[in-house]
Amino acid sequence: MKPAIRIFVLIAIRSTMKNFFCVILLTIFSFSCKKEDSSDIPNVMVDFTIYITDPQFSALNSVNRWVYVSGGVQGIIIYRHTLDEFFAIERNCSYQPSHGDRVSVDTTNTTFLRDAVCGSKFNMVNGGSVENGPATRPLKRYNATYDGTNAVHVYNY
Repeated sequence: MKPAIRIFVLIAIRSTMKNFFCVILLTIFSFSCKKEDSSDIPNVMVDFTIYITDPQFSALNSVNRWVYVSGGVQGIIIYRHTLDEFFAIERNCSYQPSHGDRVSVDTTNTTFLRDAVCGSKFNMVNGGSVENGPATRPLKRYNATYDGTNAVHVYNY
């Protein structure tokens, strides 16, 4: 092979290898630069029914009232939004959910949920939407159907 062709081939190989390594490095960096808020709340099976005539759930006989129940990942808050509509909201905070921080009803304003660890605040009346961060995603909600008289079925299938 002539020296000029050999130099051209070597330059082409080096250029191709550089491009290949650049693509590899960009791929590695793009997967390693995740936001703090990127993981999801785990999916767990939720399927239960509560009866608002049961004394432990009697608060739900009035609109804008709530109760804590077990289930979900960190527990669930059932909130009576209207006479016919209930929200079932996961208590696992949506900011860094793998840390397992739990939201609670704000003692100064019971229409809000607050995570005491990260400071995020969520609007319960709007189904767990973010009011103040660092969280950027709403709280996870489960389906809640009301039979119109007594039973609230909470599920996620």
